[in-house]
Amino acid sequence: MSDSSVPAPTVLPAADRPEVAARLRDALLGASFTVDGLLELLGAPAYAALARSETVPALRATRGDTPLELLVRLFLLQQPVPYARVADVLPVDACLESGWLVRAGEDELAATVDVRPYGGLDGEDWFIVSDLGCAVGGAGGIGSHEEGVVLGVGGASTTLAGITVRTPVASALDLGTGSGIQALHASRHATRVTATDVNPRALHITALTLALSGAPAAELREGSLFAPVRDGETFDLIVSNPPFVISPGARLTYRDGGMSGDDLCRTLVQQAGERLNEGGFAQFLANWQHVEGEDWQDRIRSWVPRGCDAWIVQREVQDVTQYAELWLRDAGDHRDDPAAYQERYDAWLEEFEARKVKAVGFGWITLRRTGSAVPSVTAEEWPHPVEQPLGDTVRTHFARLDYLRDHDDAALLEGHFRLAREIVQEQVGLPGAEDPEHVVLRQHRGMRRATAVDTVGAGFAGVCDGTLSAGRILDAIAQLVGEDPVLLRDRTPAQIRLLVEQGFLEPAADRAAEG
Repeated sequence: MSDSSVPAPTVLPAADRPEVAARLRDALLGASFTVDGLLELLGAPAYAALARSETVPALRATRGDTPLELLVRLFLLQQPVPYARVADVLPVDACLESGWLVRAGEDELAATVDVRPYGGLDGEDWFIVSDLGCAVGGAGGIGSHEEGVVLGVGGASTTLAGITVRTPVASALDLGTGSGIQALHASRHATRVTATDVNPRALHITALTLALSGAPAAELREGSLFAPVRDGETFDLIVSNPPFVISPGARLTYRDGGMSGDDLCRTLVQQAGERLNEGGFAQFLANWQHVEGEDWQDRIRSWVPRGCDAWIVQREVQDVTQYAELWLRDAGDHRDDPAAYQERYDAWLEEFEARKVKAVGFGWITLRRTGSAVPSVTAEEWPHPVEQPLGDTVRTHFARLDYLRDHDDAALLEGHFRLAREIVQEQVGLPGAEDPEHVVLRQHRGMRRATAVDTVGAGFAGVCDGTLSAGRILDAIAQLVGEDPVLLRDRTPAQIRLLVEQGFLEPAADRAAEG
């Protein structure tokens, strides 16, 4: 719900009653209280409206008396429902005893938490638990009195889940777990999951999310940043959707880091390196300041710890006024006293001005622990549409870096390559012209990049099927275009490196002999 007047309940369901959570899960699945079930019941417009914290379309779509309609009103719309009807659908006595439900009047029941169906990346039927009125990440304004609330799934949550590398690992750390969505995803491919949060309420709700989703329990630890991590403890995967908002003060625990400027994100990134096992990944969402007279890329590069490769992607930039307005509305400040709103707005601008901050960037930071003597740090701006999930794209980005590091130009020409899937070639030029002005290779998957190539680059990419080495292909092209093959071999490796680095070409198994 978007009503910021709904207070967070003082009591949460019991987290130490997994048998009740299992019975409740079975009942919810039995009533088709799933992502697919909701979409069929509500229709796409009402379902999408729920993701914006707009409840009126869903209320109109659940006027009937089916079990699914009852559950939507109870857990998603926070409407009291008749006791007798709930008893037909849920193990009502166990839910009352364990605290999932409470009495609302003589013959009605109400939910104590929001329970929202969530589909995993592989189609799992999961449930995300959050505080009432906070199911979709605070859209519409949480309100300043809700300081300790735990939010549900928002756009940032799903973005991080989508970019996370999903290879099987022994250990994973979800730092600042919130409602537990990242820990839930990690439970599918990590033998041991540790989840931390400075808010003990968040740890409790994470336990509920995991239990209700039928996932293994995580090790839950209270504390800020890496403080809950034991001395010498390392992980194969670290993920964090931290309280990255750059704000004056730390009014709202779920979003405000409480450190000066972007120091929280900087500290998180800098301290992650020593907590990673060799080859392990650390992946974060972050905000960073654009400071007058400073290159933002240089700023973020300075955060990268020693012994780590890094891929930094800036997805969006807002000027300081847009940024302040976004987060003031997130807190619901625009609904309160206009004078108080203006005072808070002024405080944000005052702090930005004092630090000479002209804008704020938002994006992803991925670290990988490496033994390379010369780690690679890539920082780029990419505001264009991408295709989630990107976990495999992130993993192969670093694999290609390893390949390029290990192959000098001579070795590159001996290598074999394949054109990546769903690459198309576009030719741009005047109608009727004999030759195009530009040849563009475009990806239709992953980062959806486009890059201009010359005719040699286009011809080279077009015949890469893993059969012939790069050198043999260039020799054939040289013969076709009447160019000196030695000169062509000298000038082309840089273009091949770029095509490999950006994912247009993929290294194939090198072959000792060619037919």
